Amino acid sequence: MNVDDDNIERTVCSKLGIKKEDLKSIEIRRRSLDARKKEDIHYLYTVDAVVKNEDRVLKNCRDRNISRSDWKKYELPEGTLCLKNRPVVVGFGPAGMFAALVLAEKGMRPIVLERGRDVDRRTEDVESFWNGGKFNPESNVQFGEGGAGTFSDGKLTTRTKDKRSTYVTEKFIEAGASKEIAYDAKPHIGTDKLKGVVKNIRNRIIDLGGEVRFESRLTDIKSENGKIKEIVVNGTDYIETENVVLAVGHSARDTFEMLKNRNIALEQKPFAAGVRIEHRQSDISFAQYGKAAEKLPPADYMLTYTTKEGRGVYSFCMCPGGYVVAAASEEGRLVVNGMSEYTRDGENANSALLVQVNPSDFGSDDPLAGVEMQRRIEEAAFRAGGGDYSAPVQRYGDFVSGKATEAEGKVRHSYKPKVKYADLNTVLPKFIAESLKEAIPEMGKRLKGFDSPDALMTGVETRSSSPVRIVRDKEGVSLKLDGLYPAGEGAGYAGGIVSAAVDGVRQAENIIMRYMEEK
Repeated sequence: MNVDDDNIERTVCSKLGIKKEDLKSIEIRRRSLDARKKEDIHYLYTVDAVVKNEDRVLKNCRDRNISRSDWKKYELPEGTLCLKNRPVVVGFGPAGMFAALVLAEKGMRPIVLERGRDVDRRTEDVESFWNGGKFNPESNVQFGEGGAGTFSDGKLTTRTKDKRSTYVTEKFIEAGASKEIAYDAKPHIGTDKLKGVVKNIRNRIIDLGGEVRFESRLTDIKSENGKIKEIVVNGTDYIETENVVLAVGHSARDTFEMLKNRNIALEQKPFAAGVRIEHRQSDISFAQYGKAAEKLPPADYMLTYTTKEGRGVYSFCMCPGGYVVAAASEEGRLVVNGMSEYTRDGENANSALLVQVNPSDFGSDDPLAGVEMQRRIEEAAFRAGGGDYSAPVQRYGDFVSGKATEAEGKVRHSYKPKVKYADLNTVLPKFIAESLKEAIPEMGKRLKGFDSPDALMTGVETRSSSPVRIVRDKEGVSLKLDGLYPAGEGAGYAGGIVSAAVDGVRQAENIIMRYMEEK
């Protein structure tokens, strides 16, 4: 159905062939912008309608786009639970946050450990760093309340059809996100709004009897007869527990080391690495929408390409009207990410442009070899930026020519704290640089201007996903330690805010079902 919001009710009645008084209620399930034909850009809606005499209406309807709705509200498992000690959730990104929320709603009073700071103090630390202040390895874009997604666009686009995603969306809306995220095809919360949303979810967990401890890093796990007995926090504090949801995110490299030393089953996993690429938002919007761009929201894009050698290259975490930001989590290593606020009104569009990296590229059989490869790339970027967290920046035209950029063209960088003109060919592994050079012109054929010589490339983006998987069985439990429930992106089972949150819900369910069965 393609209509304006104000005409939805009238259009529904017309499509169904009913009178207005026969329409009990309507609910928008999906809204997307169809821009395939620039002379006919319009919104498409999927709507659930509750009507009188439903069977008769469906029988008389000949429109193949109309059918009985199969939408169902997600419900938590029912039953009484009994367990000895409170469950612990490690990490307060999307996976940990939603695992804790589900456990709290079931009356299990979880203890949440987050190595970083609460979102208000974390925001102060991050903004201070972006403005030239000191880097804090424990409070940054990767670590702190809300996880890495807090300083992003808050994009909720997901390919998962899991019923738990409706629960995630519902809870975000209850916590202050816009209602449109329930049905927009490409929903986003915005960094500015997301900070308040995560705080409200934290307060909800506390109201339900849970506890959230900041600046509390998991440093060890103690076990007995293959089962968790207690955990160690900050090297000195002990918490007795039999159940730990491990949702540490993709940048908790010291935690991966600890798990390896404890013989927890880990395995290598593919990841991706590359750069952030910036264009003027007005150019992207015009390329996508033509003259209609002035009347439409800032355009986004999603581009993919497979090289002649079979390596995938793709855009990721595209931020319309956004900014490239410093996202380091370790001293002497430089990482970038992208973010935008709810209004998406920045001058530039930016996206990660990533190249597939396979375990065969790691150079070692060690389960943490991918982490070490990430570190080498990040260290090269740090050096190329001058060693003060300035990011190495290069015009695409200069990147192809193999020379350091001397001045920006029409695209002005948005990165903070500072940039340094450089040659990214000296930073990126050769196979990544060559894959980008092959892919970008082909992407320019699909999106006019994408391969503009003035497009600005900022290095490096290495944290789109974890290079490690914490292996678990079909009940979600670690293969080597009973009671350990790896979850989310850091565990290697998600890729984005919604899929990570869904995985957190799933792991909370696994704990609930286990103790329902054993009561």
